[in-house]
Amino acid sequence: MIYRPSKASIGREFRDYVLITIAMLSYCIGWTVFLLPNNITTGGVAGVSSILFWATGIPVQLSYFAINAVLLLVALRVLGWRFCVKTVYAVAVLTVSVGVVTARYSGHLLSDQPFMAAIIGSVFCGCGVGLGLANNGSTGGTDIIAAIVNKYRDVSLGRVILICDVVIISSSYLVLKDWEKVIYGYVVLYVTAFCIDQVVNSMRRSVQFFIISDKYKEIGERINKEPHRGCTVIDSHGFYSGKEVKMLFVLAKRRQSDLIFRIINDIDPTAFVSQSAVIGVYGEGFDRFKVRRQKGKGGR
Repeated sequence: MIYRPSKASIGREFRDYVLITIAMLSYCIGWTVFLLPNNITTGGVAGVSSILFWATGIPVQLSYFAINAVLLLVALRVLGWRFCVKTVYAVAVLTVSVGVVTARYSGHLLSDQPFMAAIIGSVFCGCGVGLGLANNGSTGGTDIIAAIVNKYRDVSLGRVILICDVVIISSSYLVLKDWEKVIYGYVVLYVTAFCIDQVVNSMRRSVQFFIISDKYKEIGERINKEPHRGCTVIDSHGFYSGKEVKMLFVLAKRRQSDLIFRIINDIDPTAFVSQSAVIGVYGEGFDRFKVRRQKGKGGR
C-alpha cells in the first residue's frame, strides 16, 4: 500500500521548515553580528569554526559546513535518515545565511560592551536553537555527537553537550589569550541553555481539561474536529446533587486552550470546566516516551 500524506501532515511539515528557517536566521544574527566580531566564542561546531577563523582566517561558514557534513555522514549511518533530514536543511540554511551576513556586514556592534554583546548574541542563538529543536530540527554539531553517544552509552544528551561545549569554549584561550573572553563564552553557554529551555518548554507545554456538561457529546465532537484532540468520557457522580454526570477529559497543547474554551462557550456556557498545566504528555500527538534502558545484572 502506497503511503499518501494527508494535507494536515503536509501542512505540519511545511510549518516545521518555515520555523526552522526563522530559527537558523536568529542563530545567524546572534553568532555573526554579536559574538564573532567581538571575539566571543560559543559552544558546538559554531565555536570550533570561530576558533579556526581567529587562528587561520578560514571563513566560518566553510569550516562549519565541512565539520557538520562529516558528522552527518556518521549520523546517517548510525542514527538513520529520519534524524538527519531536517538537520541537513538547518545546517544548509545556517551556512548560506552566515555566508551572506559575513560578506555584507562588516560592523562591530557593542565593541565597547562585550558583556552586552555576549548576552544579546546568546539570546538570539538560544532562541534559534530552541525554536529549531521544538520543530524537529537541529543545528547539528554537538547535538549529533550527543545523540550517537546516547545510543550506545547511558549518558544524557545534556551532559554530553555540556562537556563538549565547555571544552570548546575553554580551548578558545589558546587562540585569544584572553581569559575574560573565555568567561564571556561561559556566560553565552549559560544564557543560551536557558533560552533553549524556555523556548522548547513554552512551545511544547500542554494542558488538561475536565469538562462537566449535559452537552458533553456535542462538545467532544467539536473538540475532535477543530483542534483535532481526543476526548475521554468519564462516568462521574455529583456528591452534592446526587446526579450521575459525564465528564470529558481532554489533553491539548497550551496554544489550543482558547479554541477549546470558545467551543465550550458556544455549546454550553454553563459548563463546569477545570484547566491545569501538566508536566509532560507522551503518546500520539504529543512527545515520545523517554525511557532509559536498564542493564541486566549479567550485562556489561
